[in-house]
Amino acid sequence: MIDKDNISLHISQQFNAELEDVRSHLLAMGGLVEKQVNDAVTALIEADSGLAVQVREIDSQTNQMERSIDEECIRILARRQPAASDLRLIISISKSVIDLERIGDEATKIAKRAILLCEEGESPRGYVEIRHIGEQVRRMVQEALDAFARFDADLALSVAQYDKTVDREYKTALRELVTYMMEDPRSISRVLNVIWVLRSLERIGDHARNIAELVIYLVRGTDVRHTGLARKKPAGEEGSGETPARD
Repeated sequence: MIDKDNISLHISQQFNAELEDVRSHLLAMGGLVEKQVNDAVTALIEADSGLAVQVREIDSQTNQMERSIDEECIRILARRQPAASDLRLIISISKSVIDLERIGDEATKIAKRAILLCEEGESPRGYVEIRHIGEQVRRMVQEALDAFARFDADLALSVAQYDKTVDREYKTALRELVTYMMEDPRSISRVLNVIWVLRSLERIGDHARNIAELVIYLVRGTDVRHTGLARKKPAGEEGSGETPARD
């Protein structure tokens, strides 16, 4: 197991600086993406088309940050040929940046729907669910990034496990909205836009879970993808020799 205090203790100060830089750049991109999600949901709830336009404009910036961080990772791999925890750090950053870019894409989709709904000028059913699930996934993104910043595998585990709660609430909201459309066919167009927003929020939760799983891999060296996370416990509570069950 590693922590943030011993990840950059090499003889080469330049190597230390490169690792710290690329980690800082990832967290900076994460902060921007988190703001994108928050602003996209706010733009929809408050019918603020100007804010929605800003969210869409930020997308090109996050795309550029993804390319830049990816190039940094490739340069470090080529020059330093890192091993063990250093290699896990670079792999985790390289994969997390993809999930962050996709979170930005989903926030941009929400912003586009917000503009459409603003133009329709009527508050459709489903805003309560958007506000609630939007706050949940925003917190998942924030805590996944906090876990990365602090090398906190326990926090990452709680984020990954929480994704099932978001999935469950998304399905419940979906059933209610479909029932509402059947009762009032005139609402189909507007409610479909809300359903697409909820779908984007559910996908953001999935990407936050991916980042959390990469933090666990980084800190513990354990690949928990496709395992029974619901049965996993924080490091201090785990019994020896636990083998996670498959879903």
